[in-house]
Amino acid sequence: MAGYIKKQKKIWTTLLILLMGFGLLQFTTSQNTHPPSDEPLQAPTEVMNILRRSCYDCHSNQTKLVWYDRLAPASWLVSKDVKKGRKVLNFSEWGKLSDKQKSGALFNIVNFIMLGSMPLPNYLRLHPKAKVSMAELNILKQYAVCETARIQETSGQKNLQAAGSTTINGQLNEALLQAATGGDELPKTVLPAVNGIEYPRGYGNWRLISTTDRFDNNTIRAIFGNDVAVKAIQDNNIQPWPDGAILAKVLWKRVEGQNDLIVAGDFIHAEFMIKNKVKYATTDGWGWARWVGKELKPFGKTPAFTATCTNCHSPVKALDYVYTMPLKLKK
Repeated sequence: MAGYIKKQKKIWTTLLILLMGFGLLQFTTSQNTHPPSDEPLQAPTEVMNILRRSCYDCHSNQTKLVWYDRLAPASWLVSKDVKKGRKVLNFSEWGKLSDKQKSGALFNIVNFIMLGSMPLPNYLRLHPKAKVSMAELNILKQYAVCETARIQETSGQKNLQAAGSTTINGQLNEALLQAATGGDELPKTVLPAVNGIEYPRGYGNWRLISTTDRFDNNTIRAIFGNDVAVKAIQDNNIQPWPDGAILAKVLWKRVEGQNDLIVAGDFIHAEFMIKNKVKYATTDGWGWARWVGKELKPFGKTPAFTATCTNCHSPVKALDYVYTMPLKLKK
């Protein structure tokens, strides 16, 4: 009997200590500030309702937290997410963005929701009402396309998507052929990227695995994969991608050709993701490199330029940091 009482006393003492510790933690809880909304986003009511419910807690100055978000240590994580979210995009300061930034933000909003990376999965577990339905996603997508067209028209840019058909004709094939042959205008010597990665000549001979369309910045994008990447796609072995896989994304300007067709214009840049989880452990297991313009000038001034790449791709960590899922390829 004495042993039982002693054991119970020990349990209650431990619980009391834990409770006191939890109480003391509350004195360290992180509080989010609520700066004034200087130039907030102005959008249709149905759009604003979706954004306020699903995005505003982390991406505005109007953060509204439930009681369990205010308790330490959860409040520490919440505060960190809010600060990071506001830094990436703050709807309360929308008017401070340039036209280009607004167009890019609208594209990313739709893209990240489609990929399931926003709202954050951890946030959704505790805030299930923030989930965006397919119908709501279509509302946001339609708004993003229309608003981007308005922004481009206001700033003097022609919105090629609104101009007519978005069919890509044979000129894209010609652009792909130029990538494969190297083109007469490509320099004989191409400097390596500032992080030491050599320019992968002949990437245009790799298999075309996908294309993407950026309605926000009028570019045509083609994505190639080397033999390792193609085999991984065929074997459904891309989560994660195997070491040795290389993905090349090539960008051209979208221009309006004959018969209202959208065609590939001037080459913009070629960028690469090279998978090696050991060699590139500090940059999410991928080596990153980009060469810009016809002169193929290496992007960035120091190896720290890769932070731009990793930060951009962090929302798709669950997809091994790859945004565009490849087409299904037959063996």
